[in-house]
Amino acid sequence: MKPKIKKILVPLDGSKNSFKGLNEAIYLARQCGATITGLCVIPLYTVNLGRFLTPLRKENEKEVKKFMREAKRIAAQNGIVFYEKILYRNEVWEITDFASSKKFDIIIISSRGLGAVKEMFLGSVANAIVHKSKIPVLVVK
Repeated sequence: MKPKIKKILVPLDGSKNSFKGLNEAIYLARQCGATITGLCVIPLYTVNLGRFLTPLRKENEKEVKKFMREAKRIAAQNGIVFYEKILYRNEVWEITDFASSKKFDIIIISSRGLGAVKEMFLGSVANAIVHKSKIPVLVVK
């Protein structure tokens, strides 16, 4: 019996590569009749370091909302229901905790995004998710 995929989680950071992950998720969602949730994690340090970073936080939120609208538009053009979620967390790899708690069937993530640390073959966030996740992960190159 094949596992049914009904809920797909796609971490997005606004990069061209993260949208490659979205495109693969759209393809899979069309095959399975699944919905997609786009997830962006904004690090807490941009929220909690005081007044100095308040404009940075607002700018981050503005950018996130902009690329989430674009993601929703692309999904809608392909007949896919798209939900967006923004989390304020210490670690972006908490994506796996969110995926498990909300009972997603699969995480689809690009191999590289906007992360400050670039690893040779696999981005640091994707690498952490692959190793920590209890649900299947598809890494898009």
